[in-house]
Amino acid sequence: MTNYWPSSVYQTLRIDSDNQLLVTDDFLRTYLLRPELNLVPESCTAEKALYERLTSNPRADISASEIATMADEDIQANYQVWLRYRTKLLAASSLENFYLSLFDGDGVDVPPLFIAQLAQIFMRHILGDDPHPLDARMGELFFRTQKISVLDDGVVMAADDEVVSRNAQAGETGNIMDLLKGKSMSMRSIDLDVIHEENADIYWSRDEDYDLAVQLNVGQAPINHFCRILEKWLDHFLGVQVRITPMQQITDTKWSWHVGLDAAATEILNKLYNEELLEADELTKIISLFRLDFVDAAAVARALEGKPVYLGIAMNDEKQLKLKPQNLLFNLPLAKTS
Repeated sequence: MTNYWPSSVYQTLRIDSDNQLLVTDDFLRTYLLRPELNLVPESCTAEKALYERLTSNPRADISASEIATMADEDIQANYQVWLRYRTKLLAASSLENFYLSLFDGDGVDVPPLFIAQLAQIFMRHILGDDPHPLDARMGELFFRTQKISVLDDGVVMAADDEVVSRNAQAGETGNIMDLLKGKSMSMRSIDLDVIHEENADIYWSRDEDYDLAVQLNVGQAPINHFCRILEKWLDHFLGVQVRITPMQQITDTKWSWHVGLDAAATEILNKLYNEELLEADELTKIISLFRLDFVDAAAVARALEGKPVYLGIAMNDEKQLKLKPQNLLFNLPLAKTS
């Protein structure tokens, strides 16, 4: 058993008989420890009293007038956001149900950091206690933005965007930065920073450093692991079993359905599907394409039976991959259930 990603607070949740996650008081208390809500030396008496009350009972009813008594207006706003979030959490039958409800409406009114944390919690749950380390590293794509670099020989590398930015601001020139500049593919020390099948176990000592780059080319092991966790993601939330296969290109001129797994891929696939002219630089943004086949024909809408669904991931203009894993849950041509 490997206790990876402990800061995700996954261990504070309960698991029901249907393998769904249930909110606990300890889980709610973790939000009070966040810098947006935690006490500081300048906290007023009213804020301290409210904080202590919620620490004791994180489900306590809090009135708008109580929030208004706090001196700091920013803290008032933070509590209003969190309490609105808490209300929806507690109303849902499970954390999975809550997550799905976020995207099944007119708009998402939850802070992006909260959504990313939920994606990490679900990925931790889906992968279990003893996953392959490449599953865990590719699982990071579900909740952390990646910086993408295409090297001269066509190698596509991904590194954590926050880590890359932090190193750049600090003026550091570690192997990841050299790698993203296309300078270190021949360096023997690259093994320290790039995870692959031979050195994958190094992940467990660095699971929350997010400092391991990974290759995303079709034909390489990491992208195959990505396919497997996409399948698990879909099975966990919707109970739909599929087989996802990486592809270099879509040769099906009469494809019937596609899903972009991020905003950039969605735009490119839409243009390709509608036979619109794409600029050369748009095509170079595509990182990988995939074919999704349903294992159970009854799961797909009748008009799409026997036809594959094409998926894609792509980098945006800032050379970032910002995965939207919810797209896979809401945009497939599934059969309607009564």
